[in-house]
Amino acid sequence: MSLRCLVACSDEKIIRILRRVMGDLEIEMETCPDAESAVYRLSRKRFEAVIVDCAEEEIAAQVLKSTRCAPCNKRAVAVALIDGQKLVRSAFSLGAHFVLYKPLSTERAKNSFRAARALMKRERRRNARIAVQVPVKLTLSNGDGHQQTTTSDISEGGLSVRFSRRSKTSNGLRVQFTLPGSSQPIECAAQFAWENVDGVAGVRFVDVSEDVSKQLKEWMLTQSPEGDRDDPPTVCKLTDLSLGGCYLAVTAPFPVRTRLVLTMRLSQIEVQTRGVVRVMHPEVGMGVEFSQKTQAQKDNVDKFIKALVNGDGQSPQLLVEPDGLEEIEVEESRVGDAYDPLIDLFHKKSNLPAEAFLHELRTQRQNPQAAAAATSN
Repeated sequence: MSLRCLVACSDEKIIRILRRVMGDLEIEMETCPDAESAVYRLSRKRFEAVIVDCAEEEIAAQVLKSTRCAPCNKRAVAVALIDGQKLVRSAFSLGAHFVLYKPLSTERAKNSFRAARALMKRERRRNARIAVQVPVKLTLSNGDGHQQTTTSDISEGGLSVRFSRRSKTSNGLRVQFTLPGSSQPIECAAQFAWENVDGVAGVRFVDVSEDVSKQLKEWMLTQSPEGDRDDPPTVCKLTDLSLGGCYLAVTAPFPVRTRLVLTMRLSQIEVQTRGVVRVMHPEVGMGVEFSQKTQAQKDNVDKFIKALVNGDGQSPQLLVEPDGLEEIEVEESRVGDAYDPLIDLFHKKSNLPAEAFLHELRTQRQNPQAAAAATSN
């Protein structure tokens, strides 16, 4: 099944360029000349991305709001067409994930939309539900004991089951099941997300371990059509690195709150870690905060930093893959309470324009102690 994109724009020149780009990227494209027709289609058809011309802010806001309100499109990737960098913050405040600058060119649009396509694929598969029936054991913490039931579908984030005795609380639940074709059982915490009058309940996985997440992701990938395979990782240039995060120079950065899988290579050393985008500057780069829930994860980054410091000047290779987009701010848990100037900069100066933010990075890089003192004030 092809990826689909809705374009709310009346500029024929822009539409011609986008049609060429979407054709090259194998994305189906539908156009709407006005907000009314765009809202109508959003309420009746699923799209993986919505591109909105922000020439008139009220119309753009109406379309983007309708995107988030439509159940089938609330996870769609939103792209704003804007005039110049001064409108970047305004576009993001309207709900855009990416921006495309006018005047639009084929090459710039294609380069920027490659990251959007990778995220579109990941979001669609992450939210896909595979119809399958497997036994599942539910353990309730409120004294109701265990229940054996059967799934009706499974996704990376949860499953649907027939449930005869619903717990009064949505928390305190554990699920255990084995995916078809696997001998390794999955067990994790969960909570009820919804239920209907037919006795079917939706269960959302909570605090999933990396091993379980990987197992679910790989199984879902085997169930996906060939066209849904992930795009190749994005190659980035590492400019700043600390135990808690990094800044990556890349012309097509991912949006704020995108969860990433990062692979860092230097000579014979390869470290894979996870993170979330905290700062994004279109066509410039992004700041990533590592998700370090164990000491081993932190030790791996420390090992890479030491190899980089003690190396012979060889440039590291950085590869990044999107792992989904979180619409709600999630506070990442990190090992230890040590102060990290780079992460502090991400949290306190994220609203700076790109040029000013990069100046702060250079200052911190050249004089870490002075920059740390300035940032903490």
